[in-house]
Amino acid sequence: MKNGALKNVIVILAAGLTACGGGGSSSGGGTVIVPPTSSTPPTSPPTSSTCSLSSRQDFAFSVLNEWYLFPETLPGSLAKTSYTSVQSYIDALTANARAQGRDRYFTYVTSIQEENAFFSSGSTAGLGVRFAYQGTRLFVIEAFEGAPALAAGIDRGTEVLAIGIDAANLTPVADIITAQGTSGITSALGPSTVGTSRVLRITDAGGVRNVTVAKADYNIAPLSPRYGVRVIDNGGQRVGYINMRTFISTADNQLRTAFADFRAQGITNFVIDFRYNGGGLVSTAELMGDLMGGNRFSSDVFTVTRFRASKSSNNETRRFTPQAQSVSPIKIAFIATGATASASELVMNSFGPYLGANAALIGSNSYGKPVGQIAVDQSACDDRIRVVAFAKDNAAGQGDYYSGLAGTMRATCAAADDISRPLGDPLEASLRTALDFVAGRSCTPVVVAQTAQSTSTRTERRVLPAPVDARTAQREVAGLF
Repeated sequence: MKNGALKNVIVILAAGLTACGGGGSSSGGGTVIVPPTSSTPPTSPPTSSTCSLSSRQDFAFSVLNEWYLFPETLPGSLAKTSYTSVQSYIDALTANARAQGRDRYFTYVTSIQEENAFFSSGSTAGLGVRFAYQGTRLFVIEAFEGAPALAAGIDRGTEVLAIGIDAANLTPVADIITAQGTSGITSALGPSTVGTSRVLRITDAGGVRNVTVAKADYNIAPLSPRYGVRVIDNGGQRVGYINMRTFISTADNQLRTAFADFRAQGITNFVIDFRYNGGGLVSTAELMGDLMGGNRFSSDVFTVTRFRASKSSNNETRRFTPQAQSVSPIKIAFIATGATASASELVMNSFGPYLGANAALIGSNSYGKPVGQIAVDQSACDDRIRVVAFAKDNAAGQGDYYSGLAGTMRATCAAADDISRPLGDPLEASLRTALDFVAGRSCTPVVVAQTAQSTSTRTERRVLPAPVDARTAQREVAGLF
C-alpha cells in the first residue's frame, strides 16, 4: 500500500495505500513531498553534491527518522560509509523491523519518473509474463496482453525448459536454479531494457519448441480484456467475477463499468480474484470497496489509518461512499495466494466486519502486509523514498495481520492455483472452490501456518522473486519479468 496526502505535508491520495493526485509542498533543497502523479523529474539526476551518495543517504535517513512507523527499531547510530548504495543503507536501517516481520523490504528508494509511469498507466518494459518456480522448474502463470511473450504464443501454463542468448547456448532451467538459485533465472533473462532478446525453450499443449522474444515497452491492463470481468453461470446462479491484477488508476473506469453491469443484472454474489495482486493505489482500493458497498451506510468504516505517535495528526477514518454503480453483495469469495498483498488485503480485511462468514478467503494464505508507504521525493536526484509510515485497521479494529489473512477471516477454503486452466475458467481449481463457497457447499479450511513467509518446499509453486534492482512494476506485480 502506498499513501499520498498528509495534512499540510503530503497530498495523500484517498486514504492510504498508494498515492495518486496532484500537488505537494516544497521543503527546500530540491526536496518535494508528493504523491506518485506529481510533475515528471529529470530523466537523469544531475551530478552534484546534492546527489552524491552521501547526500542521498542523508536524505533517506531524514525521511525514516521523521516518518518511519517503527521508530523504536531504528539503530541509534549507523555508519553510512559502510554501504555502497542508498538501498543497502535503508535495508540496514530497517533490519530490526524486518527481523520482527514488520517491514519485509517495504521501505525502499525508487525512481519518481518510473513510478509515476507505472501507477498512471501500467507502463513498464520486459517480456510481459509472471513467472513462478516449483523446485527446479519454471512456469508462466500469467501473460499480459500487448506484451512480447503473449504475442510469441507464451501464455499461462507454459513451462520454460531452457534460456539462452541464442539457440546455440541454451542452458536448462534446472541447471541454472541448481547452481545459482532463482536469482540465476533473473540473470539469465537479462536486463529489462527494450530490445534485450532471449531464446526460450518452452513446452505447452503445442509441444516443445524454441521461441525468440525481445523485451519491449507495454502497459499492464489492471483488468484483463480476456478474463478480467465475467458473469459466470453457477448452477443457475449468476456470479460476478473480477480478476484484479494490480491497483493502478487505469482500473478505476474499468471497475465502474464492470460493477454497473453487475448491478444492472441484479448480481449479489461475487468472486474477486486477487491471487497475484501485490497491491497499489489506495484510491483505487477505496473505490473498489465503495463499488462493493452498495448496502453500506455512509457512517460505516472502511478503514482506519494509524501513523506513529508523533504523526498522529494524520490519522484518518475512511468511511464507505457508495457510488451510482455500487452493488450490494450477499457473499464475496476472495481468491488469494502468498502473492496477495497490501491493497488487495486491505479490501478483503475491510469486508470482514460486515459480511462475517459470508466473506471468504479462497486458495491459500495471503502475504501479510497491513502497513503502507508514503512517498517523499528528492526530485533533483529522481529519488523517491517509499517509507512505511502507517498501519491499516478495519471497522472491528483488526490489523497487524503480518502472518496473512487466513487467521483473521471467519471463512477460508483451501484450493490450488491450477495453471493448467486459464484464469477465469470456472473449472480452474481456485475459481471452482470459490463458486462452491458462493453456492453454500462445504470446503477444507486454509491452514493458517502456511503463509508466504514459510519456507518453500519442493512441491510448492511460488512466484519468482523480484530482482534486487526491481522496477516499480516488479515490486507491485508479483513475479513480473
